[in-house]
Amino acid sequence: MILEKTNLKKVLNQVKTKDLEHIDILEQIKHIFETDQSHKDRIEQDLLNGRPTTENQFNIDLLAAENIYHIDHIRKICTDYRLRFLDSKYFKGDIPKEAISEIQRLEKEHGTVFTGYKIVAPSKLFKLKDKDDPLLFVSMGNDYFYFIHKWGNDLHPLRKALMWPFKNIVNLALTVFVLSYLLTLLIPMGLFTKTTTGYEFILLFLFIFKMSVGIVVFYIFAKGKNFNHAIWNSRYFNY
Repeated sequence: MILEKTNLKKVLNQVKTKDLEHIDILEQIKHIFETDQSHKDRIEQDLLNGRPTTENQFNIDLLAAENIYHIDHIRKICTDYRLRFLDSKYFKGDIPKEAISEIQRLEKEHGTVFTGYKIVAPSKLFKLKDKDDPLLFVSMGNDYFYFIHKWGNDLHPLRKALMWPFKNIVNLALTVFVLSYLLTLLIPMGLFTKTTTGYEFILLFLFIFKMSVGIVVFYIFAKGKNFNHAIWNSRYFNY
């Protein structure tokens, strides 16, 4: 007698058929997808509306240490790169589906519901749509935040250097001083005097430095700008 080989697909169908005697699989799948969609809708609303909280409950055994950041770490990168750290409700860019799926996965894994989402991103992303490197966090309490998802493009490699003058007034003054000196070097002294003593150079430098300071001060007041340490967690538009 030759034994017939086992067709796994047929066996699988038989198992499903027996199970369907007790459960309507289509209804079950529909319920799962409806529940899943409801879960995603709730997360999207929390991100848009920014329900406040000071602490979320986590299963400590499931946390990844590399995703835990203190407020001081976040403040440091914000002041170095001139970024903002604000509630997600102020974010005007698009939050990708991958971020929502990651929140959904973490909530299921930790058996909790997250609130109090925060985002690190350039100031312009809290006013208009763009595509620079946002980071999504959720509060853990005690000034600790758990990183959830990153999307978009990386920041420009020179951004830290370009934002250095805006860290504080000393950096700005040094920048204006150096730029004024370089500009003075580029201007031919023969345009103003026939002599070439250091005295004329110093006078021209002081004039250019004074003019540069005036332009910078006017720009700061006209645009309502401020230094990085003052704006990193400010939600006001004119910073």
